[in-house]
Amino acid sequence: MKTLKRITLFIAVNFLILVTLSVTLQLLGVRPYLSARGLDYGALMSFCLIWGMGGAFISLALSRVMAKWMMGVRVIDPGTPDPALAGLVRTVHRLAGAAGLPKMPEVGFYPGPEVNAFATGPTRSRALVAVSAGLLEAMDQEELEGVLGHEIAHIANGDMVTMTLLQGVINAFVMFLARVISFFIANRGRDEEGGSAAPSYLITFLLEMVFSALGMIVVAAFSRRREFRADAGGAGLAGREKMIAALEALKKTAARADLSGGQAVATLKISGKRGRNLFSTHPPLAERIARLKEMR
Repeated sequence: MKTLKRITLFIAVNFLILVTLSVTLQLLGVRPYLSARGLDYGALMSFCLIWGMGGAFISLALSRVMAKWMMGVRVIDPGTPDPALAGLVRTVHRLAGAAGLPKMPEVGFYPGPEVNAFATGPTRSRALVAVSAGLLEAMDQEELEGVLGHEIAHIANGDMVTMTLLQGVINAFVMFLARVISFFIANRGRDEEGGSAAPSYLITFLLEMVFSALGMIVVAAFSRRREFRADAGGAGLAGREKMIAALEALKKTAARADLSGGQAVATLKISGKRGRNLFSTHPPLAERIARLKEMR
């Protein structure tokens, strides 16, 4: 049932993006980039920017709703009689006030044994902080404050918007380069053999896969830097020792960092997959802890 829900959400969101961007192209009068004369580079760049940036920002605008649906996040009423949940809301609001956020973020929790938390939202005024049930069970108050300080720092730093801008630019360049290269490859074959340029669709698809993988390396590298910055911000909000304690606790429970909910949500979580490679969105916890201990 959960898998079906995610598939339905994925189809619905992509249909919304398709319709919205198609209408946008029509309203802006972006003409076809491929004609009998060849490629119109200006039209192609406009097309790629609208699709690349537009898709990224529509996803950002829907990020809170998507996270709630995909992860099953239950938003906590600040007036809840549950003392643990009420304390969680108070802690988030206190840290958000210390960070100077213009509006208190929504606070929620999601079911499951994983020990993790994430923040998302289109702006600093429309954010969501969510923690897993497993994290609430596994961590004491000081460790929890460190985790929440880290997530509030992400919001205060505007990381969601920055990552969206980066992803949108990469999407646009991937689309542009793939289409330019595939056009010349397909037309060279047509000139030499008198064949059709139809294979360009397959070539474009393959090139987009290659360029997207290269783009993911850039996004992952930036994300790792973003995590170090959020750790430092969390240390400033909750205290360095609490931030270190939170990461130490995450290190002990790394096997329970499930990262369910897809890549889009996984990159927002405080704990990432173990190990380090070019595609890792999070630095190793040991390295993050060492950086904090070196802070003055």
